[in-house]
Parts: sequence; C-alpha cells; structure tokens
Amino acid sequence: QVQLVESGGRLVQAGGSLRLSCAASGRTFSSSAMGWFRQAPGKEREFVAAISRTGSTTYYADSVKGRFTISRDNAKNTVYLQMNSLKPEDTAVYYCAARTGPRVASLREEYDYWGQGTQVAVSS
Repeated sequence: QVQLVESGGRLVQAGGSLRLSCAASGRTFSSSAMGWFRQAPGKEREFVAAISRTGSTTYYADSVKGRFTISRDNAKNTVYLQMNSLKPEDTAVYYCAARTGPRVASLREEYDYWGQGTQVAVSS
C-alpha cells in the first residue's frame, strides 16, 4: 500500500514557476514508478510526467516537455514536479500517482494509487 499527499499548488502568474511535491508513505515507494497527472474543469484527467523507480528514466507529455521536470528522492519518499514558464492552460488539479512496477507509464489504468490532488491556477 502507498498513501500519497500532494502539496505546493497555488495561484501564479503566467510565466511563473511552481514546485509540486508528493509525499508517499508505505514501504513500496522505492520500488514504484511515479507519475503526475492533471485534470482541468470539464476535461479528462491527462498524463503530465512519469519517472522510473530509480529516477533514471523520465517521460513527459508533449504539452509540458521542456517546461516541467519530474524528479524523486527515494530517501525522503517524495516525488517532485518543477513547473516553469507556466501558461493559463496549465491550470488544473494535479494528481500524484504510483504504480507497482519499476517502469514509467502514461496511462491512468497503469497506476494503482492516487493522491487527492493539489490545485494549480495560472492567471494571464
């Protein structure tokens, strides 16, 4: 079992930066690949970024590539999402997710555990 708690979301101006954190509890964090997803009002939850168990492999949605960076600290049981050059279209609730496997994945159904989400709002 893995419990996930996101933090760091807030209102920011376009062009600004935010760092989201996801604190995990449970002994399987270091063996789990992790991902970030987001859901805007009226839209489906979509993939943002993923990172492998060791952090050696990362994968990004085209919409955030070059602007967002996912990382993890297994000693702290935490995964991060650094978001730069934010745009109004990045406004969404951001969710952290864990999967019981070492490799990155981009489909919602490949993830087994989800956090409650943190709201990010980007003003123009």
